[in-house]
Amino acid sequence: MAAPIALLRGRHLFSSLYACRQYSSNSAGSNASLLKGRILPYLCNRFYDIEAFTEFGMKLKIWNLERKNKHYIEIREKYGDDLAAAVFALMLRGGIRFQGQTEWYREHNRKRYCVVVVHYQGIPVEAIDFSGSVINYDGLGSLVNLKALKHLDLSRCPNVDDWSLSRLHIFRDTLQELSLAGCPRVTERGLACLHHLESLRRLDVSDLSVPNKGLVQILLEEMLPLCEIVGISYNDKLTLCVEPDAHQGQIEPPQGDSCLRKTSEIPSPRCEADESFLPGDLHLYLLTKMQQAILQVRTGPEVPESLRD
Repeated sequence: MAAPIALLRGRHLFSSLYACRQYSSNSAGSNASLLKGRILPYLCNRFYDIEAFTEFGMKLKIWNLERKNKHYIEIREKYGDDLAAAVFALMLRGGIRFQGQTEWYREHNRKRYCVVVVHYQGIPVEAIDFSGSVINYDGLGSLVNLKALKHLDLSRCPNVDDWSLSRLHIFRDTLQELSLAGCPRVTERGLACLHHLESLRRLDVSDLSVPNKGLVQILLEEMLPLCEIVGISYNDKLTLCVEPDAHQGQIEPPQGDSCLRKTSEIPSPRCEADESFLPGDLHLYLLTKMQQAILQVRTGPEVPESLRD
Protein backbone atom coordinates (compact mmCIF):
# COMPACT_ATOMS: atom_id res chain seq x y z
CA MET A 1 0.00 0.00 0.00
CA ALA A 2 1.38 3.34 -1.02
CA ALA A 3 2.36 5.82 1.65
CA PRO A 4 0.05 8.82 2.22
CA ILE A 5 0.82 11.86 0.09
CA ALA A 6 0.99 14.11 3.15
CA LEU A 7 3.68 11.89 4.70
CA LEU A 8 5.71 11.97 1.49
CA ARG A 9 5.49 15.75 1.32
CA GLY A 10 6.56 16.07 4.95
CA ARG A 11 9.69 13.95 4.65
CA HIS A 12 11.86 17.08 4.24
CA LEU A 13 10.42 18.60 7.41
CA PHE A 14 11.11 15.43 9.41
CA SER A 15 14.68 15.28 8.11
CA SER A 16 15.19 18.95 9.09
CA LEU A 17 13.91 18.33 12.59
CA TYR A 18 16.21 15.34 12.96
CA ALA A 19 19.19 17.33 11.69
CA CYS A 20 18.57 20.09 14.26
CA ARG A 21 19.69 17.74 17.03
CA GLN A 22 23.32 18.12 16.00
CA TYR A 23 23.17 21.79 17.05
CA SER A 24 21.80 20.97 20.49
CA SER A 25 23.88 22.00 23.48
CA ASN A 26 22.66 18.95 25.41
CA SER A 27 20.87 16.70 22.95
CA ALA A 28 21.65 13.59 24.95
CA GLY A 29 20.03 14.84 28.14
CA SER A 30 16.86 13.35 29.53
CA ASN A 31 13.42 14.93 29.45
CA ALA A 32 12.98 14.61 33.20
CA SER A 33 13.25 18.38 33.75
CA LEU A 34 10.49 19.00 31.23
CA LEU A 35 8.25 16.41 32.80
CA LYS A 36 8.76 17.96 36.22
CA GLY A 37 7.58 21.34 34.95
CA ARG A 38 10.95 23.13 34.88
CA ILE A 39 10.51 24.48 31.37
CA LEU A 40 13.08 27.33 31.55
CA PRO A 41 16.11 25.12 32.33
CA TYR A 42 15.00 22.79 29.59
CA LEU A 43 14.85 25.63 27.05
CA CYS A 44 18.23 26.92 28.16
CA ASN A 45 19.79 23.51 27.62
CA ARG A 46 18.19 23.34 24.18
CA PHE A 47 18.99 26.94 23.09
CA TYR A 48 20.61 25.95 19.81
CA ASP A 49 17.57 23.88 18.95
CA ILE A 50 15.34 26.91 19.46
CA GLU A 51 17.68 29.05 17.38
CA ALA A 52 17.54 26.54 14.55
CA PHE A 53 13.74 26.48 14.68
CA THR A 54 13.63 30.29 14.65
CA GLU A 55 15.92 30.49 11.64
CA PHE A 56 13.85 27.89 9.85
CA GLY A 57 10.68 29.87 10.61
CA MET A 58 12.18 33.09 9.21
CA LYS A 59 13.22 31.37 5.99
CA LEU A 60 9.77 29.87 5.68
CA LYS A 61 8.19 33.30 6.15
CA ILE A 62 10.39 34.89 3.47
CA TRP A 63 9.67 32.03 1.07
CA ASN A 64 5.94 32.39 1.64
CA LEU A 65 6.12 36.15 1.00
CA GLU A 66 7.96 35.61 -2.28
CA ARG A 67 5.49 32.92 -3.29
CA LYS A 68 2.50 35.20 -2.75
CA ASN A 69 4.08 38.04 -4.75
CA LYS A 70 5.08 35.98 -7.76
CA HIS A 71 3.97 36.95 -11.26
CA TYR A 72 1.43 34.83 -13.08
CA ILE A 73 3.29 34.58 -16.37
CA GLU A 74 1.15 31.78 -17.81
CA ILE A 75 -2.09 33.70 -17.21
CA ARG A 76 -0.56 36.86 -18.65
CA GLU A 77 0.54 35.11 -21.84
CA LYS A 78 -2.82 33.38 -22.29
CA TYR A 79 -5.37 35.99 -21.14
CA GLY A 80 -3.52 39.32 -20.98
CA ASP A 81 -2.12 41.70 -18.38
CA ASP A 82 -5.46 42.81 -16.94
CA LEU A 83 -6.68 39.33 -16.09
CA ALA A 84 -3.27 38.41 -14.65
CA ALA A 85 -3.41 41.45 -12.36
CA ALA A 86 -7.00 40.60 -11.38
CA VAL A 87 -6.09 37.04 -10.43
CA PHE A 88 -3.08 38.30 -8.48
CA ALA A 89 -5.27 40.72 -6.48
CA LEU A 90 -7.85 38.04 -5.70
CA MET A 91 -5.12 35.62 -4.63
CA LEU A 92 -4.08 38.19 -2.01
CA ARG A 93 -7.73 38.39 -0.84
CA GLY A 94 -8.18 41.81 -2.37
CA GLY A 95 -10.84 43.31 -4.61
CA ILE A 96 -11.07 44.36 -8.26
CA ARG A 97 -13.38 46.41 -10.41
CA PHE A 98 -13.42 46.28 -14.18
CA GLN A 99 -14.16 49.21 -16.42
CA GLY A 100 -17.85 50.00 -16.60
CA GLN A 101 -18.70 48.34 -13.27
CA THR A 102 -19.84 50.02 -10.04
CA GLU A 103 -19.47 47.12 -7.58
CA TRP A 104 -16.32 45.48 -6.32
CA TYR A 105 -15.64 41.80 -6.99
CA ARG A 106 -14.14 40.13 -3.92
CA GLU A 107 -14.59 36.39 -4.45
CA HIS A 108 -11.73 34.53 -2.75
CA ASN A 109 -12.60 31.01 -3.83
CA ARG A 110 -10.08 30.20 -6.52
CA LYS A 111 -12.31 27.78 -8.42
CA ARG A 112 -15.09 30.35 -8.60
CA TYR A 113 -13.22 33.51 -9.52
CA CYS A 114 -11.08 31.77 -12.14
CA VAL A 115 -14.28 30.91 -14.01
CA VAL A 116 -15.84 34.37 -13.59
CA VAL A 117 -12.75 36.44 -14.42
CA VAL A 118 -12.26 34.72 -17.77
CA HIS A 119 -15.50 36.30 -19.02
CA TYR A 120 -13.90 39.76 -18.63
CA GLN A 121 -11.09 39.07 -21.07
CA GLY A 122 -10.40 42.21 -23.06
CA ILE A 123 -11.96 44.55 -20.46
CA PRO A 124 -9.35 46.66 -18.60
CA VAL A 125 -9.09 46.69 -14.81
CA GLU A 126 -10.06 50.09 -13.45
CA ALA A 127 -9.63 49.70 -9.66
CA ILE A 128 -7.72 47.35 -7.35
CA ASP A 129 -7.93 47.04 -3.57
CA PHE A 130 -4.85 45.55 -1.85
CA SER A 131 -5.69 46.86 1.63
CA GLY A 132 -4.22 44.75 4.44
CA SER A 133 -2.42 42.38 2.06
CA VAL A 134 1.21 41.26 1.91
CA ILE A 135 1.98 42.93 -1.43
CA ASN A 136 5.49 44.33 -1.72
CA TYR A 137 7.82 45.89 -4.29
CA ASP A 138 7.96 42.72 -6.40
CA GLY A 139 4.20 42.25 -6.26
CA LEU A 140 3.59 45.72 -7.73
CA GLY A 141 5.40 44.49 -10.83
CA SER A 142 2.21 42.63 -11.75
CA LEU A 143 0.48 45.98 -12.32
CA VAL A 144 3.04 47.79 -14.46
CA ASN A 145 1.29 46.97 -17.75
CA LEU A 146 -2.18 48.18 -16.72
CA LYS A 147 -3.25 51.01 -19.02
CA ALA A 148 -6.54 52.10 -17.37
CA LEU A 149 -5.90 51.86 -13.61
CA LYS A 150 -7.63 54.75 -11.84
CA HIS A 151 -8.00 53.58 -8.21
CA LEU A 152 -5.34 51.85 -6.10
CA ASP A 153 -5.73 51.05 -2.41
CA LEU A 154 -2.51 50.09 -0.56
CA SER A 155 -3.71 50.98 2.93
CA ARG A 156 -2.41 48.95 5.90
CA CYS A 157 0.06 46.99 3.77
CA PRO A 158 3.02 46.16 6.04
CA ASN A 159 5.45 45.49 3.17
CA VAL A 160 4.82 48.64 1.11
CA ASP A 161 7.80 50.98 1.58
CA ASP A 162 9.36 54.02 -0.06
CA TRP A 163 10.89 51.98 -2.86
CA SER A 164 7.49 50.47 -3.63
CA LEU A 165 6.07 53.96 -4.22
CA SER A 166 8.83 54.64 -6.74
CA ARG A 167 7.15 52.12 -9.08
CA LEU A 168 3.91 54.09 -9.28
CA HIS A 169 5.28 56.64 -11.76
CA ILE A 170 4.04 54.46 -14.62
CA PHE A 171 0.45 55.44 -13.70
CA ARG A 172 1.07 59.18 -14.08
CA ASP A 173 -1.57 59.54 -16.82
CA THR A 174 -4.33 57.32 -15.40
CA LEU A 175 -4.21 57.02 -11.59
CA GLN A 176 -6.73 59.31 -9.89
CA GLU A 177 -7.14 57.87 -6.36
CA LEU A 178 -4.42 56.44 -4.13
CA SER A 179 -4.61 55.32 -0.50
CA LEU A 180 -1.49 54.83 1.65
CA ALA A 181 -3.26 55.06 5.00
CA GLY A 182 -1.65 53.08 7.80
CA CYS A 183 1.42 51.88 5.86
CA PRO A 184 4.09 51.62 8.60
CA ARG A 185 7.10 51.68 6.23
CA VAL A 186 6.13 54.72 4.16
CA THR A 187 8.00 57.92 5.05
CA GLU A 188 8.31 61.43 3.62
CA ARG A 189 10.99 60.17 1.25
CA GLY A 190 8.54 57.88 -0.47
CA LEU A 191 5.87 60.57 -0.65
CA ALA A 192 8.30 62.71 -2.67
CA CYS A 193 8.07 60.10 -5.46
CA LEU A 194 4.40 60.93 -5.98
CA HIS A 195 5.17 64.16 -7.83
CA HIS A 196 5.04 62.12 -11.07
CA LEU A 197 1.31 61.40 -10.63
CA GLU A 198 -0.05 64.40 -12.46
CA SER A 199 -3.58 62.95 -12.81
CA LEU A 200 -3.99 62.18 -9.09
CA ARG A 201 -7.11 63.76 -7.58
CA ARG A 202 -7.31 62.15 -4.12
CA LEU A 203 -4.50 60.96 -1.83
CA ASP A 204 -5.05 59.39 1.59
CA VAL A 205 -1.93 59.60 3.82
CA SER A 206 -3.54 59.21 7.23
CA ASP A 207 -1.75 57.35 10.06
CA LEU A 208 1.70 57.54 8.48
CA SER A 209 4.92 57.64 10.50
CA VAL A 210 6.17 60.94 9.10
CA PRO A 211 7.58 63.88 11.09
CA ASN A 212 6.27 67.41 10.67
CA LYS A 213 2.95 66.40 9.14
CA GLY A 214 2.02 70.03 8.57
CA LEU A 215 5.10 70.52 6.39
CA VAL A 216 4.37 67.30 4.52
CA GLN A 217 0.91 68.70 3.81
CA ILE A 218 2.49 71.83 2.30
CA LEU A 219 4.88 69.73 0.23
CA LEU A 220 2.14 67.48 -1.16
CA GLU A 221 -0.07 70.41 -2.07
CA GLU A 222 2.81 72.05 -3.90
CA MET A 223 3.70 68.86 -5.79
CA LEU A 224 0.07 67.92 -6.55
CA PRO A 225 -1.92 71.18 -6.76
CA LEU A 226 -5.03 69.48 -8.22
CA CYS A 227 -5.09 66.66 -5.66
CA GLU A 228 -7.15 66.48 -2.45
CA ILE A 229 -4.88 65.47 0.46
CA VAL A 230 -6.69 63.43 3.11
CA GLY A 231 -5.37 62.40 6.52
CA ILE A 232 -3.15 65.35 7.51
CA SER A 233 -3.79 69.05 7.86
CA TYR A 234 -2.14 72.33 8.85
CA ASN A 235 -3.34 71.79 12.43
CA ASP A 236 -0.74 69.09 12.92
CA LYS A 237 2.27 70.32 14.82
CA LEU A 238 5.09 72.07 12.98
CA THR A 239 8.52 71.46 14.52
CA LEU A 240 11.36 73.67 13.38
CA CYS A 241 14.91 72.43 13.07
CA VAL A 242 17.38 73.53 15.76
CA GLU A 243 21.08 73.63 14.95
CA PRO A 244 23.58 72.44 17.60
CA ASP A 245 26.46 74.64 18.68
CA ALA A 246 29.63 73.20 17.15
CA HIS A 247 31.87 74.70 19.86
CA GLN A 248 29.97 73.74 22.99
CA GLY A 249 28.14 70.66 21.75
CA GLN A 250 24.83 71.97 23.11
CA ILE A 251 21.55 72.80 21.44
CA GLU A 252 20.58 76.45 21.63
CA PRO A 253 16.90 77.37 22.05
CA PRO A 254 15.28 78.88 18.95
CA GLN A 255 15.43 82.66 18.87
CA GLY A 256 13.54 84.42 16.12
CA ASP A 257 14.56 83.19 12.69
CA SER A 258 17.99 81.95 13.77
CA CYS A 259 16.76 78.36 13.89
CA LEU A 260 15.84 78.41 10.20
CA ARG A 261 18.43 77.27 7.72
CA LYS A 262 18.70 78.77 4.29
CA THR A 263 18.10 76.43 1.42
CA SER A 264 21.52 77.28 -0.01
CA GLU A 265 23.16 76.02 3.20
CA ILE A 266 21.70 72.54 3.00
CA PRO A 267 24.66 70.16 2.63
CA SER A 268 24.81 67.79 -0.28
CA PRO A 269 23.64 64.27 0.62
CA ARG A 270 26.22 61.65 1.40
CA CYS A 271 25.69 57.95 0.78
CA GLU A 272 26.58 56.65 4.23
CA ALA A 273 26.09 53.11 5.46
CA ASP A 274 23.10 53.98 7.63
CA GLU A 275 21.32 56.22 5.10
CA SER A 276 19.33 55.38 1.99
CA PHE A 277 18.36 57.95 -0.64
CA LEU A 278 15.76 57.55 -3.31
CA PRO A 279 16.69 57.92 -7.00
CA GLY A 280 16.95 61.47 -8.26
CA ASP A 281 17.98 62.97 -4.91
CA LEU A 282 14.32 63.29 -3.87
CA HIS A 283 15.20 63.48 -0.20
CA LEU A 284 17.15 66.70 -0.77
CA TYR A 285 14.25 68.06 -2.81
CA LEU A 286 11.92 67.33 0.09
CA LEU A 287 14.14 69.12 2.61
CA THR A 288 14.50 72.13 0.31
CA LYS A 289 10.75 72.49 -0.14
CA MET A 290 10.13 72.16 3.59
CA GLN A 291 12.63 74.89 4.39
CA GLN A 292 11.12 77.19 1.78
CA ALA A 293 7.66 76.59 3.21
CA ILE A 294 8.87 77.42 6.74
CA LEU A 295 10.50 80.65 5.57
CA GLN A 296 7.35 81.72 3.78
CA VAL A 297 5.19 81.03 6.84
CA ARG A 298 7.53 82.84 9.24
CA THR A 299 8.46 85.87 7.13
CA GLY A 300 5.26 86.32 5.12
CA PRO A 301 5.10 87.59 1.54
CA GLU A 302 7.95 89.73 0.25
CA VAL A 303 7.23 93.49 0.22
CA PRO A 304 8.16 95.37 -2.97
CA GLU A 305 10.96 97.94 -2.70
CA SER A 306 8.63 100.79 -3.71
CA LEU A 307 6.48 100.19 -0.61
CA ARG A 308 9.24 99.64 1.96
CA ASP A 309 9.69 103.37 2.64
